[in-house]
Amino acid sequence: MLKNFIQSVGIINLLLLVVVLSIIVVSEYMYLTGNKLDAIFIAFWAPTILGFMNYFKYRK
Repeated sequence: MLKNFIQSVGIINLLLLVVVLSIIVVSEYMYLTGNKLDAIFIAFWAPTILGFMNYFKYRK
């Protein structure tokens, strides 16, 4: 099941999704520890990366 998911998504996209999830976790940690402005700045990276993934996927 996992192997089929990796094949359908692709290794590069899977790595980028892991990066996006780690960005979200780091941002939440920073927000909860009091670095609210830095956390908000870092949180904007996740949708930006996802947007670039969509752009490059559908660009032809």
